[in-house]
Amino acid sequence: MFNHFTKLCVRTSLIVAMMATAAWAEETALPKKDIAGASDSPALKRYEGSLILSHLHQKFTDFTFPLSPLVDTGEKIERTYMEVFKPKQKQTVEGELTRLIYLTPEGRSTLEVTRNYQDEIAAKGGKILYSCKGEECGGSADLSARVPTGGNEDTSLMMYFIDESKLQAKFDDALGCSALPYKIDDQRFFAASFPQGGADAYATVHTYRIAKSFTDGCARYTDRTIALVNVVEPEKREQKMITVNAREMATALDTSGRVALYGIFFDTDRTDIKPESDAALSEIANMMKSNQDLNVLVVGHTDDVGNFDYNVDLSKRRAASVTRVLADRYGIAIGRLRSFGAGMSAPAASNATEENRSKNRRVELVKMR
Repeated sequence: MFNHFTKLCVRTSLIVAMMATAAWAEETALPKKDIAGASDSPALKRYEGSLILSHLHQKFTDFTFPLSPLVDTGEKIERTYMEVFKPKQKQTVEGELTRLIYLTPEGRSTLEVTRNYQDEIAAKGGKILYSCKGEECGGSADLSARVPTGGNEDTSLMMYFIDESKLQAKFDDALGCSALPYKIDDQRFFAASFPQGGADAYATVHTYRIAKSFTDGCARYTDRTIALVNVVEPEKREQKMITVNAREMATALDTSGRVALYGIFFDTDRTDIKPESDAALSEIANMMKSNQDLNVLVVGHTDDVGNFDYNVDLSKRRAASVTRVLADRYGIAIGRLRSFGAGMSAPAASNATEENRSKNRRVELVKMR
C-alpha cells in the first residue's frame, strides 16, 4: 500500500513538473505572431518578417524627438540616482501617433534594418533630420542603466522615448525584454520627415541588438535586432472643447453634487494648463464669485494608459495646477478650493476605445460643505 502510494506521488510530481516546464517553455518562447489588436502605421510599413511586440496609438497628441546627441543635464532621477541625459536640440510635432516595437527576423543587423527604413522614407520623398549610432547618440550606449536599482548610471536614448514607470511590462516578458533590456551591444537612430496628404509626417526609428542578459527569461532575444518605431501623421485636432457656463456648473453642483469639465487641457504627461483652457477656468471663477458660500473639490481624472500609481500622481498634480490658477490668476480664495487625484479609478466610460478614453481624461468639480 505504501509503495503504491509512493509511486502515485512520484508520478503526480513528475506530471506537475512537466506541466510547469511546458508552461515555462511556452511563456519564454519567442513570439510567433503580432500581439492581439496591433497593426502597422499606414504611413510606414514594417521591415519584412518582423513581429509586433508592442503597439500604442493616440488619435491626437504631441511628440518630441531629439535632433542632437543626449548630453548630461546635471539632474538625477531621485529613485535610482541615474544621471539624466537630454538633447540640446529637439523638435515637437502634433498629430496621430503610432508607436510600435518590432522583433525583426533572425540574423538581421541594426544597419540592415535601419537602411531599409531610410530607403522607404526616401522613396516617399522624405529627408533625414538627424541620425546617430552607438555612443554618438549620447547617454548610455548599452542601456545597462535600465537595471531597476540604477546607481549613478546614465539614462539612455530608449529611456527618452519610453518611461518604464508607465509601461505595463515585466522584465522577462516579450515587451519587457525588448523595451526594458538590461544591455544592448549596438544601436542606431534617426529622425525623419516625409510628405503625406499635403503636410509633413514624422518618424523616428531606433534599432538595437539585445546583448546576452543575466535574466534567463530574456536569453531568447540574445543577438536579435529590435526596432522601436514612432510615426506621427498629420491630423487636425477635433474641435471638441466643451465649455460649461457658470450657471450650468452651479446647477449641476446643486442637483448632483458634481460636474465634469472637458475644457481644461494639458499636454501629454504634463501639468501645465494650456491657454485654450482659459474659457473654462473663467467660467469656474465666475461661478465661485457668484456663489461666495460655495467650496469645491477639484478632482483630476485620467484614462487607464500607463502605470496606476503614476496616473494617480499625475491627476493629483493636474488638479493642484487648476486650484493654483484659480487662486493666483482669478483671485479665488485658496481656502475654498481643494484638489484630489483619482487617476483611472473612476472612469466615465470604458477605456476600450480612444473616444471613451478621451471621456475619462477630465477635471471634475465636487461640491463641498
